Amino acid sequence: MSTSGFTLPEATIDAIHAAYRSGTLTCEALVRAYLDRIAAYDQQGPALNAFAALNPEALAQARALDAAFARDGRFVGPLHGIPVAVKDQAETAGIPTCFGSVALKGYVPTEDSTVAAKLKAAGAIIIGKTTLPDFATSWFGYASATGETKNPYDLARDPGGSSAGTGAAIAANLATVGIGEDTGGSIRLPSSFCNLVGVRVTPGLISRNGLSPLVVFQDTAGPMARTVRDAALLLDAVVGFDPKDPYTTAHTIAGHKGSYADACDAGALSGARIGVLKEAFGSDDDPDCAQVNAVVRGAIGAMEAAGATIVEISLPNLMEYVVETSLYITHSRHDINAFLAARPQLAYHSLDDIVRDGKYHPKLDLIDDIMTGPAQPEDDPQYYRKLAAREAFQRAVVMLVAANGLDGVCFPCSQVLPPTRKELNDGRWTVLGFPTNTLIAAQTWMPSICVPAGFTPDGIPVGMEIIVPPYHEPDLFRLGYAFEQVAPHRRPPASTPAL
Repeated sequence: MSTSGFTLPEATIDAIHAAYRSGTLTCEALVRAYLDRIAAYDQQGPALNAFAALNPEALAQARALDAAFARDGRFVGPLHGIPVAVKDQAETAGIPTCFGSVALKGYVPTEDSTVAAKLKAAGAIIIGKTTLPDFATSWFGYASATGETKNPYDLARDPGGSSAGTGAAIAANLATVGIGEDTGGSIRLPSSFCNLVGVRVTPGLISRNGLSPLVVFQDTAGPMARTVRDAALLLDAVVGFDPKDPYTTAHTIAGHKGSYADACDAGALSGARIGVLKEAFGSDDDPDCAQVNAVVRGAIGAMEAAGATIVEISLPNLMEYVVETSLYITHSRHDINAFLAARPQLAYHSLDDIVRDGKYHPKLDLIDDIMTGPAQPEDDPQYYRKLAAREAFQRAVVMLVAANGLDGVCFPCSQVLPPTRKELNDGRWTVLGFPTNTLIAAQTWMPSICVPAGFTPDGIPVGMEIIVPPYHEPDLFRLGYAFEQVAPHRRPPASTPAL
């Protein structure tokens, strides 16, 4: 049961598996060690509040995996004994799942979402479910079911949303890797704010069956990890066609064979051409933006030093595209209502009823905005024009890639630093007014990776985003891994030291 000789903080999938094979670590000991950290840092100490519920069977599942390995000498799957933190947006059999909503507390699914089922089939242990704002409706870590989640790098700052709990948990080494969900940036923004790697894939590569939606054709689950390789290994386990989600025909179209982890190439920046999108940088006159810009420009310099050619590119009407292609107000009310209505066992069957009874967090201004939208998206006279604008937006960005012979396009994940809780409580930012660049990939259906770009002088993490054309996920891992090797900016937060 000892973890003697094994260092838990920053442990990777490969290191854990090597320790299992050598006999210096067991699944049970690893799960106990993570549970000890959760007790010390999530429930006590800095009280990060990253977990909404823990898996009551985690230790039993770990013992079963140890027994199987002792018997056969083989791992049951590629994630054998890897503790995974899963955003409470995904239904998970036997673990309370309330999608961040106090109105739905007490719901314990009897069936797994496809993502949860795939994790289990790969041998992973879902150690617990992580916090999110009600129905993933915010960039910030407020939830009516669980309260506020903290950023482990600065407890006075927000961890980013909506995958707030997964971001805080993986950053603080409360699990090995995590699953988030990204509609407009909900994987990548907390990854940026919490010094993590976060990947948004082309929608449909991963089944959304059993995940509460926000904009159904824009939603995707995805990996959050401390290294690019771990993110790739986690992605390998959850992609695939699922007849329960027709959007997963995207996996067939992508036609990717083998492991995304195989794309990790330390030398990929040599000879690469990287576009830097000028309009995605905030003003240097704003102190928050200036600090972000300085860190990301340093990261771009590291890519250039590694042999990449840096090309400044411009999309002058970028913000017009972002605004024109936003469909939260048009689509989200319908999509959430349809999800709730399909589950008669829930206490509420529509967002309308939840809002009527005031059972949502008062800081979730997007819910108020959503409720001004139509019950049916088609009732918005601008709906089809907005859909068509998305095609134009994607073409405009891919044209920049093609015309300049680029391998990828980069920019800051967020134009500003993680907001403080005071700033948010004082109303400095609304969701629709927050200057996140993650909407670019989301609203063009392009895959994207956030990688740690460095820290401000005060130790606040900053993330850099790299986007590539649809279905080009291997290129994300080539470029992201190569950057990570020449500029390794991942470090654990001081607030959660080794026990």
